[in-house]
Amino acid sequence: MSDGLHTLTLAELARRIESRQLSPVELAGALLARIESLDGQVNAFITRTAELAMARARQAEAEISAGTYRGPMHGMPYALKDIFETAGVLTSGHSRICIDHVPARDGFAVARLHAAGAVLLGKLATHEFAHGGPSFDLSWPPARNPWNLEHITGGSSSGPGAAVAAGFAPGALGSDTGGSIRTPSALCGLAGFKPTYGLVSRSGVLPNSWSFDHCGPMAWTVEDCAILLQVIAGHDAADPASADRSIPDYRAALRGDDLRGIRVGVPRHLWEEDVDTPAELVRATEVSLDVLRSLGATVEDVRMHPAQVYHDVKTVISLSELFSIYRDSLVARPGDFGEDFLGRGGLAGALFQASDYMLAQRVRRGLLEAALPLYERFDVLVTPGAGPAPRLDAHRTVSFWEKPSLFSPFSVFGNPALIVCCGFAGNGLPMGLQIGGRPFDECTVLRVGHAYEQATSWRTRRPALVPGSARPPVRLAPSAPLDDRVVTAAVRAATGALASQAGLALDERQFDLLLRAAPHAFAMIRRIREPLARAPEPANTFRFDRCTLPGD
Repeated sequence: MSDGLHTLTLAELARRIESRQLSPVELAGALLARIESLDGQVNAFITRTAELAMARARQAEAEISAGTYRGPMHGMPYALKDIFETAGVLTSGHSRICIDHVPARDGFAVARLHAAGAVLLGKLATHEFAHGGPSFDLSWPPARNPWNLEHITGGSSSGPGAAVAAGFAPGALGSDTGGSIRTPSALCGLAGFKPTYGLVSRSGVLPNSWSFDHCGPMAWTVEDCAILLQVIAGHDAADPASADRSIPDYRAALRGDDLRGIRVGVPRHLWEEDVDTPAELVRATEVSLDVLRSLGATVEDVRMHPAQVYHDVKTVISLSELFSIYRDSLVARPGDFGEDFLGRGGLAGALFQASDYMLAQRVRRGLLEAALPLYERFDVLVTPGAGPAPRLDAHRTVSFWEKPSLFSPFSVFGNPALIVCCGFAGNGLPMGLQIGGRPFDECTVLRVGHAYEQATSWRTRRPALVPGSARPPVRLAPSAPLDDRVVTAAVRAATGALASQAGLALDERQFDLLLRAAPHAFAMIRRIREPLARAPEPANTFRFDRCTLPGD
């Protein structure tokens, strides 16, 4: 029985544990053995917590045997992206900066899972501080795609994508700032869910961008994501962005494959005009839209703002915040960061000024207001997600800057967005479909994704990993020389002045990384300053819904 446990969904495993057909101890032991046998190829884990896992599995088994069953996460193994703080267990952010960071207590979502009886298998690889990667110059190697070890997982929740796809854990928690749950879920063939901003607390999670950070589940199916979300959603006074609202039964919202009455908006200009999208993914998206039609949904094309607008707004805001979070370490010890973090934007946040940041927040508010008619007209919006995964040796840090993302609109909106597997490319690698919905309407998004999964056969395929196989070597091509036509003397001077103003003292290689990003960052600034629709106030204004004064 243990041989096939890694192929079962979280929901199926929970049914067996509840009925006492399966022991939590047996399940944890089987998955830990699989990790020991295969993770040398995949590099999903930074820290394994085998002893802790077995102790919690034994505790769960005793409680269930005594008639105390807490729900589907009781006795259920799971793993965490290594930015979720865990009491007594290293939380590294996959960075030398936090290589000795052992928190005293669990983050909010982790504490919720432990209260539900879940069993932590370990901490998973990530792009450095949920931003820079894949990196080969850090203390731990990057995770690899279990479908083909020569290909990337996507990021930044790279370890969760690899671990769930490899059958190391039935579910994991990731984070999403600009697509960090959605990208690896698509490239690794999972279901991955970015909930509405504020639905899941960020407290006890290493930050990337306060305006855009989301925490959410990654699993094999939409039903599994719903089970995880049920546990981790809820108000947390320690997170100032946490939403104080009732939590529905997400699993109960999954109603088979009947989508009659569901209105699907298709902003196809995003991938037909704005973002260069692989032809195989485009074809898979069109077939997926036909599936939704066959289930009774009405499907209609719609236009939004161009993808570049969302990408500029998201990048200017998030990198400004990222730099402010890690500024002290970037000033004091830039060499302890990986080059991909530095070149992907860790340094470039210093190029954005306060006026650029506030203008981007004002434009964002205008984009949020422009989305309101979309929410009235449609129940969900559907776009391609990502895939197939590129090769690891094709990775170029500067590619982050070179084109907009299909994920940025839903990052800017802060709305729920789900990835479901929508097929496989000719090379056998998975591809993902993105389904977004109204803020706090997780139930509809999950319902549509679940119906799609039920009507397709993609969940029956799993990657094949062979114990004892060698991990393929990766040979990265050297960076091309800087182009003086792009990195002009004026760009060099402006970049140097802004870096110095921010307190950065960079060596030649670090300044080279910043110079490669600078023309793209300056172009974003110019576009943000164009007279787009913008609100009189920024998107990060707030209100007091309830205010209790001393003595009240």
